[in-house]
Amino acid sequence: MNGTNGSGDVEMLREDIRQARADLGETVQALAAKADVKARMRASAEHTKERALAQVHGAGDAVRRNPVPWAAMLAGAGAAIIVLMMIQRRRG
Repeated sequence: MNGTNGSGDVEMLREDIRQARADLGETVQALAAKADVKARMRASAEHTKERALAQVHGAGDAVRRNPVPWAAMLAGAGAAIIVLMMIQRRRG
């Protein structure tokens, strides 16, 4: 024999097993998260909602910084609606 009792090898194997179990646990958790379609859809919806809110806030900031173009667009849209209503009344 080489003078060792093999306890170092056994302990090294045990540590390898502990590490393999930890890695496997992480892999299983990752797969379970990917398989949870409801949770992924909720997360996606939440992300979309956050982006939309950010865009709305950004648009609000743009209107506050320079309201004239926005007011002109709204006035133009209102005028177009009035013209369309008048055309419909003439036809109807």
